[in-house]
Amino acid sequence: MRALRILLIFIVILGGLFVIADRVAVNFAEGEAADRLKTTENLATTPDVSIKGFPFLTQVVGGSLDDIEVGIKNYEAAAGNGAQKIRIDDLRADMKGVEFSGDYSSATATSATGTATIAYDELLKTAKSEPTQVAPGVTANVVGLSDGGNGKIKVTVEATVLGTKLPEPVSVLSTVTVVDGDTVRVKADGLPDFAGVDLAENRVRAITDFQQKIDGLPGGIQLDKVQAAPGGVEITVKGSDVRLAG
Repeated sequence: MRALRILLIFIVILGGLFVIADRVAVNFAEGEAADRLKTTENLATTPDVSIKGFPFLTQVVGGSLDDIEVGIKNYEAAAGNGAQKIRIDDLRADMKGVEFSGDYSSATATSATGTATIAYDELLKTAKSEPTQVAPGVTANVVGLSDGGNGKIKVTVEATVLGTKLPEPVSVLSTVTVVDGDTVRVKADGLPDFAGVDLAENRVRAITDFQQKIDGLPGGIQLDKVQAAPGGVEITVKGSDVRLAG
């Protein structure tokens, strides 16, 4: 009985040491992965990287990690041309089946899903915020975007008719969708009423409708779905064969 007790104690100690070693190793790996991702994606700040699953060391031996979560704050994505950028406030991605090279210089996830949030003031940069003529004597411009409820965006437009600015801006609810995996499109469900002035629909939509291209998300992930929310436009992202590093 004494020998069995000693053996059990020894096994418990070994198990505890393995757990400690495993957690130390995963913390080190998370830090290294975060630094590598920061360099690869040219990020201004170090991202959050969390390696899921236990034990970590046996996954390393197998050359593949089950699940890695990545969080990036204030990510600046390309906005369709070389100069302009659009800020994504919170980009989070869950990477599945991450395989890495023997020297750990590169890593690729079989699939990835996640979320991102774009503030309304960022999306407003794409809309026509400068007064634009929509008919003789009538100019209009978008002055605000906000949550319209039920996944819709409320587009607020200011108009001037024959030199007189309307006392109150007009608004219209708009549907927001993802096009081609890289573009957020905002399209008015109806047309705003500019003090009863009869305007051609295409001229009004040149103001109310707009789209924002978002290029260069980390690892090649793409936009999937989008809807308006109180804090901004919430986007679902997805991807396959997503490159984390290398």
